[in-house]
Amino acid sequence: MNPAYKPITKRNRGFSFKGFFYSKKLAPYIFVSPFILSFFIFFLYPTIATFTMSFQEVLGLNNARFIGLDNYSRLFNEHFYNALETNTIYTAITIMVLIPIPIIFAVLLNSTLMKARSFFKSIIFIPALTSVIVAGVSFRLMFGELDTALINSVFIQLGLTPQKWNMNYGTGLMLMVILTAWRYAGINMVYYLAGLQSIPEELYESAEIDGANAFTKLYYITLPLLKPIIIYTLTIAIFDGYRMFGESFVFWNEGMPGDIGLTIVRYIYQQAFQRNDMGFGSAIGITLLMIVLAINLVQLKLFGLFKKEAD
Repeated sequence: MNPAYKPITKRNRGFSFKGFFYSKKLAPYIFVSPFILSFFIFFLYPTIATFTMSFQEVLGLNNARFIGLDNYSRLFNEHFYNALETNTIYTAITIMVLIPIPIIFAVLLNSTLMKARSFFKSIIFIPALTSVIVAGVSFRLMFGELDTALINSVFIQLGLTPQKWNMNYGTGLMLMVILTAWRYAGINMVYYLAGLQSIPEELYESAEIDGANAFTKLYYITLPLLKPIIIYTLTIAIFDGYRMFGESFVFWNEGMPGDIGLTIVRYIYQQAFQRNDMGFGSAIGITLLMIVLAINLVQLKLFGLFKKEAD
């Protein structure tokens, strides 16, 4: 045997990319690294930068001056109050629409007595695939101010007075709610359908033996077992309601009389990008984050998610 020959062992084996990527110790970190990188780059860093900027007056690129709480003190103004009120009312109405109605759709479509279930599932879900801008333009044309607009022409045929839909606070808010409900009812319906299909059929059969009717089974079996999904959709509805922007922008893309349709994110857009006041816009954004976090923590507390399970 050649005395210079050394057998390849784990100690003197060279670096191998295949061995590196197939390592049992490193594989978990490799798989979660895309999420970790995206979290740091697209969420954590922007959040920290926005929080820092909220205490500054941004004069230009790499040119900022620390001003303490001055940006937050400017939040006490009529426009911010109007935006907060609009978001709160809008969120409350969308919750009252986007939780019970999709549950009803899901219960009906989960029933074996329902005919053409696949067809109705598709009809209800298809709006979720539509862009908010495309759908918003269509709704804006339907609810136009002219007498020839679709909805106003129907009103005239019925002997009713045509409306200037986006020039009134109540009707303008209704337009945003209708657009949101039309787009998101199908998504929530899919969530509830998945939950319904995981409920054992034996529970309903036992309830029928005990004489329970359809309403009793819904109240005592379906809704309690759908509680995790209801909490999830409620949390998402609160988050989406307060961060709403597109529904406002498509109906009032230039200006709005009397802050009709002004939302908090729309207010951020006005101050930070249209008026180039990045510091004040950042303060509004951090305040919005705190509001949404507080509301969601309260509703999760009310649903008992922080209670320790009994041993």
